[in-house]
Amino acid sequence: MAKATKKQALGRGLSALLKDPENDIKSAEDKNADKVVGNIVELELKTIEVNPFQPRTSFNEEALRELASSIRELGVIQPITVRKLGFNSYQLVSGERRYRASKLVGLDTIPAYIRIANDQESLEMALVENIQRQDLDPIEIALSYQRLIEEIDITQETLSERVGKNRSTITNYLRLLKLDPIIQTGMRDGFISMGHGRALINIENTGDQLDIYEKIITDKLSVRATENLVRDYKAPNDAPKSTPKSLPNFANKGRKQLSDILDSKVNVKLTNSGKGTIAINFKDKEDFLRIIEQIKSEK
Repeated sequence: MAKATKKQALGRGLSALLKDPENDIKSAEDKNADKVVGNIVELELKTIEVNPFQPRTSFNEEALRELASSIRELGVIQPITVRKLGFNSYQLVSGERRYRASKLVGLDTIPAYIRIANDQESLEMALVENIQRQDLDPIEIALSYQRLIEEIDITQETLSERVGKNRSTITNYLRLLKLDPIIQTGMRDGFISMGHGRALINIENTGDQLDIYEKIITDKLSVRATENLVRDYKAPNDAPKSTPKSLPNFANKGRKQLSDILDSKVNVKLTNSGKGTIAINFKDKEDFLRIIEQIKSEK
């Protein structure tokens, strides 16, 4: 407890230093800047403004109340990060949930790290720190990636290094922004997952996207079921149009039955002599083993 008290006292001492007009720190080269940068400072909430670059645009009220309850009991464990705007004036870089919850509790001050940066650096810090530390939904992460690429003017390759993610992961998030806005909203509200969204991206027509999206919601389809639905939707365009017509009725009917039973695409080929082959598609080892178990269960 003594250690915590010492840290809080230090924070209050630095806060007093920052309120002294004669010690107005504007850059890392200014006198006493080394005492502030990198240290935790107790700042008055009224001196902090919300960061317009904050990627999170919606806050779960129940989760915010739970955080407020935790802060009331334990205090703010993880300091927020701010950048200095002017004398005794700051702007949030990251930690808006903690900031909002602290105001909800009625705190006067909050522990903070102070950084001195220009707007572009502040934007990059806000986006990168939120991507890595905050529980953003897939669309918010995608928007953050897009803003970093467009506003900081970096490539996906450089971005992957900055945020510590594979380039393919970043690409998958960015592709979500091609979905119809209604579907994006559904993902943000938790009606569907990123897996559902990634499956729907493969449908180019937005009207068809929405039809399948409604079916996902109505029937509570899993990601796997959605992938199968999308695959079946695309199958008529991928397969030769003459194939189903060239099959005898018994073979075509049997192909459809097998496809329904195995929950996978089934192809049937017949020779002129009447002999034939059955081909069952599978995506990976797990899907292959699933099909085998399904066949066993039908015995």
